[in-house]
Amino acid sequence: MKSQTQGSQYLLRAAVNRRPELLCAALRACGALGPREVVEWHSPLPKKYKEFRDGAAVRALGLENKIKAPLAAFWPSRGPVWDALGTSSDVRPILVEAKAHIPEAVSRVKASSTTSIKRIEKSLTLARKHYTRKSEADWSAPFYQYANRLAHQFWLRELNGISSSLVFLCFTNAKDMNGPSTDEEWHGALRLIHAVLGLPAELRGEGVHHAFLDARLLSDLRSL
Repeated sequence: MKSQTQGSQYLLRAAVNRRPELLCAALRACGALGPREVVEWHSPLPKKYKEFRDGAAVRALGLENKIKAPLAAFWPSRGPVWDALGTSSDVRPILVEAKAHIPEAVSRVKASSTTSIKRIEKSLTLARKHYTRKSEADWSAPFYQYANRLAHQFWLRELNGISSSLVFLCFTNAKDMNGPSTDEEWHGALRLIHAVLGLPAELRGEGVHHAFLDARLLSDLRSL
């Protein structure tokens, strides 16, 4: 069995709480942060390293009084659990989804109730039309997690007018997870995801970024 300390969850905990300067540098390199911006992280923080979803995520980001289009009308409860949430020094919400190996990106809808499935499908369609214009790709599989994070970014920016940044953080050299050793390997996987979902190569104009961080820089910090 692989050690938990090699996974993206524990690597991100180490980055947020022990080496935030490395994480901010990775976010600056991909354009998610400006040259002088820093981030106040709201999760995952000691001692429980709690991760937030749904309304709790909105409250953690301090956005409850800025929401015009209720999340409950857009997405059913038990939505995405965010690996990290923060606020930039420019008062911009930062939402992070982290991965340490490529198979983590494969997922499909798990909702079982008809009402939930219909709401998810409706919102995925709205987001897909916004990001792709003409694509009829199925966003419910095989890259549903990537798609639903994009949908929530659409909800924040387009339906609520909040200039959030969504960051897909890709760890390299997470050896015990058999993860990619180079940024280029991740770029290949991301190109495939975008092709399957019918997305353009870049979504930076939509506040969507891909950041890369070498897990070896955190190798002595993972006992969290």
